[in-house]
Amino acid sequence: MSNRVVCREASHAGSWYSASGSQLNAQLEGWLSQAQSTVRPARAIIAPHAGYTYCGACAAHAYKQVDPSVTRRVFILGPSHHVPLSRCALSPADVYRTPLYDLRIDQKVYADLWKTGLFERMSLQTDEDEHSIEMHLPYTAKAMESHKDEFSIVPVLVGALSESKEQEYGRLLSKYLADPSNLFIISSDFCHWGQRFRYTYYDESQGEIYRSIEHLDKMGMSIIEQLDPISFTNYLKKYRNTICGRHPIGVLLNAVAELRKSGLEMNFSFLNYAQSSQCRNWQDSSVSYAAGALIVH
Repeated sequence: MSNRVVCREASHAGSWYSASGSQLNAQLEGWLSQAQSTVRPARAIIAPHAGYTYCGACAAHAYKQVDPSVTRRVFILGPSHHVPLSRCALSPADVYRTPLYDLRIDQKVYADLWKTGLFERMSLQTDEDEHSIEMHLPYTAKAMESHKDEFSIVPVLVGALSESKEQEYGRLLSKYLADPSNLFIISSDFCHWGQRFRYTYYDESQGEIYRSIEHLDKMGMSIIEQLDPISFTNYLKKYRNTICGRHPIGVLLNAVAELRKSGLEMNFSFLNYAQSSQCRNWQDSSVSYAAGALIVH
């Protein structure tokens, strides 16, 4: 075994967000200064993974709920956009680079997860091609900067899981969610609407198309706030809403359901909702973003 440190480069810096540490820092500070910390400390957040010009302001509302003084481990669950994956995968890297500072993967937790036999190992190429985890790294670095040498990350790439697999991973991860020193980041955008996404659901009773999209998204968001994995699955089956992080969300909801059995009280609230543009006709397209936080009482 070699002791060479494997680094995952910040492959989307310079395109999806600024590669300049000082510029990126100023942008993140600006967005965070506009958000209120109303539900701290969050045990889990849901936040988007688009380019920061589109969703940076929305994501800030979730990251503002993070308390760096209690957080020692940050689990980041992101969907796989490019490779077919029916399970969950772990990174081959030791370190994730960001323009702010490098983030260290928790190899002890990785070893424990690996032992379960439920995880695949993704290639470094797959890891660097995927944006769903990377887009949370600069925000994680910024939210945790006052304790930057005191925490590690646990990135998990989530495949197209069956309902039973969502339950299985939810049960497995529930013991980590129960620990107040852990934070879970669930990476998801909401509705991808338009012909380019092959999704054009429209409820005319809502008025303009963008209003119909908002109504559809908020229906799903209120089900997530109820923390009911079965209702969320049924909602997705009925409307087919193109929520790209539906499987990471499903894993979180199942982990919460597991902890609720033992009497832990939790609640989830969404704090911000945005759309990349307002769709008014069939040629238009948009992606929706939502930011929310889970509190454990």
